[in-house]
Amino acid sequence: MNTAGRIAGLVAVLLAAAVAFAQQQDEPPSRLSGLLGQDADESFEKALTPRPFSFPADHGPHPSFRNEWWYFTGNLDDEDGRRFGFELTIFRFALTPSMPESPSSWRSNQIYIAHLAVTDAERDDFHVAQRYSRGALGLAGAQAEPFRVWLEDWEIAASAGDGWRLIARDANFGVDLELEALRPPSLNGEDGLSQKSAEPGNASYYYSITRLATNGILTIDDKEYEVSGLSWLDREWSSSALSSDQVGWDWFALQLSDGTDLMFYQLRGRDGMPDEYSAGTLVAIDSQVSHLTSAEVQVRVTDQWQSDDGGLYPSGWTLTVPRSGLELDIRPIVADQELYTTVRYWEGAVDVSGTRNGQPLTGRGYVELTGYAE
Repeated sequence: MNTAGRIAGLVAVLLAAAVAFAQQQDEPPSRLSGLLGQDADESFEKALTPRPFSFPADHGPHPSFRNEWWYFTGNLDDEDGRRFGFELTIFRFALTPSMPESPSSWRSNQIYIAHLAVTDAERDDFHVAQRYSRGALGLAGAQAEPFRVWLEDWEIAASAGDGWRLIARDANFGVDLELEALRPPSLNGEDGLSQKSAEPGNASYYYSITRLATNGILTIDDKEYEVSGLSWLDREWSSSALSSDQVGWDWFALQLSDGTDLMFYQLRGRDGMPDEYSAGTLVAIDSQVSHLTSAEVQVRVTDQWQSDDGGLYPSGWTLTVPRSGLELDIRPIVADQELYTTVRYWEGAVDVSGTRNGQPLTGRGYVELTGYAE
């Protein structure tokens, strides 16, 4: 695509997004409550009741909902033991519930945004890139059969068997990875309905694949590293999630050395206190899923990190699940893993140590922190 076409496309995307966001109670697009709040057009479908899930079909898009994402994170090592983390996410946002007829092939009601991040623990470096485009002219899109979601030459696609292929490259870093699911999808919430507040429809359909064996190439500054490790997929779609008094969340995705996996999101109100609709999922070694309520998980912040651009983030936690005998200490492998994108947030690789019923265990994972910075 030539430079003039790219500029024209970006201007059109930004204008369309500005109009849509301006209609959301003057909420600026840098706030999550504007992106994921409850003021969506009522014509969008909402997550109201549990539904049957079908795979691989549900890996594909759900265009009747306002937003969804394909969210991969992972911890990788090269052959010399050098430690890396990565995130590749593609978001789909609908500006309107339906697409009016138009003679222009440029016109679209879909915007795609993609984030790529790589953590280099040895160098204490964090690399971030963002792309966005309209869902028109093949620039970006999603399809179920064969599964593929893409934004320009970044893509997440089906591979052999239950495999996935992730390809994304920015100017000085990138990933080309093959992932194989080691566990079936785990439904979060009530049979996949993840309620975020009391209001009907403030919910998402939400599943995870908590362990994916990962191999491939990670590139930094034209140097290629042959890497392997474990990844995690989170999939959500909804039309409203946060209520007006919720500002963000702390999300934990932890893969433990005893073979169990733990997801927990702690929603926060405007007063900074945890919300009662916080919840999680514990996946056992035999892939059995247990739902966790907010009362069953305690999170305590043990350290903080101050962003140079403003915003004070948690940067160390203890997480306990008494009913499962879990007492965990969670530490970032690099303090600064902040993504300065359309929405500022912190998303980073972490190490885990602790005990289960008094027996030592370790682990790795990812933590996401939203709503701490404008």
